[in-house]
Amino acid sequence: MATMDKINDLYARKQKAALGGGEDRIKKQHESGKKTARERIQMLMDPNSFVEIDAFVETRSTEFDMPKKKALGDGVVTGYGTVNGRLVFVASQDFTVIGGSLGEMHAKKITKVMDMAMKMGAPFISINDSGGARIEEGIDALSGFGEIFYRNTIASGVIPQISVIMGPCAGGAVYSPAITDFIFMVEKTSQMFITGPQVIKAVTGEDVTFEQLGGAETHNSLSGVAHFKSATEEECIRDIKRLLSFIPDNNLSDSELVNTSDDVNRVIAELNTIVPDDANKPYNMKQVITSVVDNNDFLEIQEGFARNIIIGFGRINGRTIGIIANQPQVNAGVLDVDSSDKAARFVRFCDAFNIPVVTFTDVPGYLPGVEQEHSGIIRHGAKLLYAFSEATVPKINVIIRKAYGGAYIAMNSKHLGADMVFAWPTAEIAVMGPDGAANIIFRKDIANSDDPVNFRAEKIQEYRDKFSNPYIAAARGYVNDVIEPAKTRIHLAAALEMLTSKRETRPSKKHGNIPL
Repeated sequence: MATMDKINDLYARKQKAALGGGEDRIKKQHESGKKTARERIQMLMDPNSFVEIDAFVETRSTEFDMPKKKALGDGVVTGYGTVNGRLVFVASQDFTVIGGSLGEMHAKKITKVMDMAMKMGAPFISINDSGGARIEEGIDALSGFGEIFYRNTIASGVIPQISVIMGPCAGGAVYSPAITDFIFMVEKTSQMFITGPQVIKAVTGEDVTFEQLGGAETHNSLSGVAHFKSATEEECIRDIKRLLSFIPDNNLSDSELVNTSDDVNRVIAELNTIVPDDANKPYNMKQVITSVVDNNDFLEIQEGFARNIIIGFGRINGRTIGIIANQPQVNAGVLDVDSSDKAARFVRFCDAFNIPVVTFTDVPGYLPGVEQEHSGIIRHGAKLLYAFSEATVPKINVIIRKAYGGAYIAMNSKHLGADMVFAWPTAEIAVMGPDGAANIIFRKDIANSDDPVNFRAEKIQEYRDKFSNPYIAAARGYVNDVIEPAKTRIHLAAALEMLTSKRETRPSKKHGNIPL
């Protein structure tokens, strides 16, 4: 064969690989409302930056007619490129090839780019669209899943790992996304579940649709498995790019410093009146967050799950910060099983990737009740205490209003190692709320009073005046400064600037034993 014939043969093979399962299956993919594996990569990567790896890999299986089913690439497109100029590695499953099922060589392609991402210290993005393990390849398929899970675990806390669910992700396949840092889902076209509706019907008798069982809404609001949901694949890709802009390439680098036009000394007058005079009235904590960060740009994470706590990324003076805040509008901002899990995992991500943590505290306590106790609020609540104590990144706390009991301690208090604790004049820092405290301290006096109602009201006010303020804590040094709310951004910016050179270590050990 002449040289030009060989070159033409090369391009013919590349063109065949690019078609995956063929034009008919590509058409069917589009008709189901989904892009192809390559189209998704093209949307994600900077123009002409993607470099494909292992396009000619095929299955080695000879059982169950696999030689007739095999295709170049083996059902996954892998490689690297840039997103907004930054190196990123990607694996995108191709549903047009044997349903995107994972076999031996399919898995080897994925683990190869994962290994490369670790060596280069770059984020890894996995786009999932697969029928699961390739049954025809048996134990080799299971081995492939295990190799991926192992690498997900080793890479955790070293490079950011993002999972994008853009089709089915079922059975053992769900555990790779579960180990990664962030999961994106698309409404109506993506599902995650261990066992499908048919198996559930056969085993338990329950009737459930794919969407109800494991759709984007379910995992973003009920289970807390996913972190973001998008209406379309295009919107999902935009959200991924936005997330990447806030986080660093790896655990040895810092997030990109972004030029901002927002004055670091901006005074926010409306914060002086945002907290209602009635301590039992709610307000929207998101207004506090967005007003404080650069250009009101706040990326909320897990917005629909455990809404009594808010987590996400923002910037102050161009530097990324992780934000955790109680939300008084939802269950008064109490801590419960789900909100403790949500916040603790986010704190640990920030700590792993050198992102300073800022908390806005307004918490009346842990949620009481038999259901919470039986669901393990002791164990789950302890995760938040553990996460803040373990974290060595700059930690700043702003106490807005209520900070009661163990929940006060858990929300990044000075006692768990917060570097700077600020309080607004509206802060109420105490063992418990004035009503409950007065009932306990003055129980006999109230019972023996001629006018129990008014006497109780007087004692509640007496407790509030003496203890439900920030000054007792400030007198002990547990609060570094009581600040005017309007100047919160100024104080945070100065503290973050001071803390840029922070160095703190923990005792040498293999790892701690977080109360999972």
